[in-house]
Amino acid sequence: MTENRPAKTVWPTLNYLDARRAIRFLVDAFGFEETLVVPGEMPEIVEHAQLRWPEGGGVMLGTADREDNVFSQRPTGAASVYVVTDDPDKLFDRAMGAGAQLVRELRDEDYGSRGFSVRDPEGNIWSFGTYRGE
Repeated sequence: MTENRPAKTVWPTLNYLDARRAIRFLVDAFGFEETLVVPGEMPEIVEHAQLRWPEGGGVMLGTADREDNVFSQRPTGAASVYVVTDDPDKLFDRAMGAGAQLVRELRDEDYGSRGFSVRDPEGNIWSFGTYRGE
């Protein structure tokens, strides 16, 4: 494995009506890093995109409702993704500054995590927190 490749992790995949707008939002609001965008035949289409999470792992996404892709037929705006972060306070301020819609305020949980939840512009819920699982 090369140094710049992330460790083996789970990479959720989401569909967006406007995948290019989603990429910009996820980069600006949360700090994902755009690593790959495969365009479609039409400029507004994203066949496949990969966004790396700087703290490990990432997400994949593409434009919804493409006839030639069964994965793109999944509903948009129905995803809920949890992302581990070491600095939820800083990330909360960044997300709010970028216009993320608040779902759950930044708070400490009784199980030891600190985090928050927001919606992206297409309705997916993104939760960020310090909880890494058991």
